[in-house]
Amino acid sequence: MPFRIDTRFACAMALLISCTLSDGAHSQTITMGSALQRALAASPRLTAAERDIGIARGQRIQSGALPNPTISYEQDNSFGSGVYRGTRSAESTLQISQMFELWGKRDARIAVGQAGLDAAAIERQAVRLEILSETAIAFVNVLGLQRRIHILDEHVQALDKITPLLQRRVEAGASSVAETGRAEAASALVKADRERTKSSLASARRELAILMGDTTPRFGIVSGRLEAVGRPPKFQSVIAAIDANPQLVRWTAVYAQRNAELLLARLKPYPDVTASVGWRHYNETGDNAVRLSLSVPIPVFDQNQGNILSAQENLAKTRAQQKANRNTLIVLAGRAYDSLEGALRELALLRTVAIPKARDAATAISEGYGQGRYSLLEVLDAQSSLVQARLREQEAQQNFHVAVATIEGLVGNPFALARGNAR
Repeated sequence: MPFRIDTRFACAMALLISCTLSDGAHSQTITMGSALQRALAASPRLTAAERDIGIARGQRIQSGALPNPTISYEQDNSFGSGVYRGTRSAESTLQISQMFELWGKRDARIAVGQAGLDAAAIERQAVRLEILSETAIAFVNVLGLQRRIHILDEHVQALDKITPLLQRRVEAGASSVAETGRAEAASALVKADRERTKSSLASARRELAILMGDTTPRFGIVSGRLEAVGRPPKFQSVIAAIDANPQLVRWTAVYAQRNAELLLARLKPYPDVTASVGWRHYNETGDNAVRLSLSVPIPVFDQNQGNILSAQENLAKTRAQQKANRNTLIVLAGRAYDSLEGALRELALLRTVAIPKARDAATAISEGYGQGRYSLLEVLDAQSSLVQARLREQEAQQNFHVAVATIEGLVGNPFALARGNAR
């Protein structure tokens, strides 16, 4: 019996410790910096890009390999009839041959492999930028939804404060019972909006967790400041910085690779030389001799015209793809930049006019309601206007930081804003 009690106690303690650790893991507060680090460490896309570098490195090594020599053995004048019966009159030749590539074919092949390695390395940088941008956007979405729920919580609390005052007015005959139902309905609608926002927050948290390598969120809240904003640089400077994006820089390496492939296709019809040296033994006389030979293919039927045309078209296609990629990046940057500037203009109006005026009106009407100077409908309308203005502010702040993260992912460098405090 004591053994069973001790065992149960140990199991209970283990379960308690496990739950405590689990709660600690889920109550962990993370910052933007830690989220980005975890995303880079856990991303399978980045791992795949690193494997692509390894693949390209292997191809580069293989591109410089020399052709293998060949060894052959020949036996003539044997197993025939008459004097050639058996191997008495046989002539045996042991020969080694080596093909020598001419016209710079090996150098062109090496250039193809090196350009492929360069392109893979730059592609990894592009993938890294994409992961950072996606994680930053996911983090901002979680942070914004957290803020939205906080605003709705405060609105519910403000509405709940009206209930005792409304009840006293009903008892005094200054308000009807129907107004109580109206207040409860208003509170219920805000709570319904809060529940919808909580569902969106759960999805945003899961997306952030997956980017950080977890199937479910293992953090409590994210920490940052949406209030920190700043003026962006001119859009022309953004366009100029886009040219340094690894997605575009990669095309330089790809173009070099396609150019080397075209050169290799043009050099292929030029013949290579195969040199052979052998040792021949004459069984009939017992004499030995050295055998030398050179062979060169004659490029009569195959001039490699099809592969040359294909390489030329591939080279031209690369230029077109580079321009299309650049146009796409500029369009994405333009959308983000317009969203950023729109968010700044919206924030200026909300912070200087809408929110202060709505707050003053809500305070005055709430105080006047207790004195019987305003109706419940006016109180609810004033508080609704204030919370809508605050929600618009939160949405504009979120849009601003999402736009900043998007542009940073396109230009490849931190945006020229004081963003550290915003995270």
